[in-house]
Amino acid sequence: MKKSIHAYFPIFVLPTLLAFTFFFIIPFLMGIGLSFTKFTTVTNAKWVGLDNYIKAFTFDNEFTHALIFTSVFTLVSIITVNVFSFLLALALTKELKGTGVFRSIFFLPNLIGGIVLGYIWNLLINGVLAPFGVDISYKMEYGFWGLVILTNWQLIGYMMVIYIAGLQNVPGDLIEAAAIDGASPLTILFKVKIPMVMPSITICMFLTLTNTFKMFDQNLALTAGAPENSTEMLALNIYNTFYGRIGWQGVGQAKAVVFFLIVAVIAFLQLKLTGSKEVEQ
Repeated sequence: MKKSIHAYFPIFVLPTLLAFTFFFIIPFLMGIGLSFTKFTTVTNAKWVGLDNYIKAFTFDNEFTHALIFTSVFTLVSIITVNVFSFLLALALTKELKGTGVFRSIFFLPNLIGGIVLGYIWNLLINGVLAPFGVDISYKMEYGFWGLVILTNWQLIGYMMVIYIAGLQNVPGDLIEAAAIDGASPLTILFKVKIPMVMPSITICMFLTLTNTFKMFDQNLALTAGAPENSTEMLALNIYNTFYGRIGWQGVGQAKAVVFFLIVAVIAFLQLKLTGSKEVEQ
């Protein structure tokens, strides 16, 4: 069996490897090279060195603002999504009637596309704000909390399912033993359940981090028209720079490379943290 796998391995891997190389690796490397040039198309690129990167951080305050806005939004979303989803998971792992139905209901928002969610919540939030004579684009704070609400509504159900799987794997004998020893429900929660579901917590935090930090379509649909692009996140800022400013394609490409490096560092730190926790366990 092992000989057959080794013999046919290149045949099965080669098509996928070629496709991945031509449609991802080569364009990715070309993109890095273009970030050091000034261009309108790939055929008229002129080398400018680090000018695009300098321009992105010194002559474009919107990029710095987008980075700060995205970081704060991601931090708030990680906390709120994981706290609410964990509380829901605790409630729906108890012996209550209809827990299966509630799990399905809470999970459904995750199946709706981001652009559709953005337009739906834009209508809902503007409907609430309309009596006050304002809309979601009136202030940056309105757009910020609108994005937080949308993100929580979309992700809580998905993270809840992961937490439920983790809580169901906590040995019942361990909980009973803690209760017999006189541990209160809060003590059991913080000393037994939470340490036992740390792998689920790590996964949910990583998924929330990546989903929020790279958000694009919800940001575009929900907060379009905000004054001075005050609610513009990183992905949308890069898109608007590349396609909305004449002669700024190289700067947009440089921003994309910076964005990739940030995401790569975050992923590396997350994997390292996960690995260290597994070793400790």
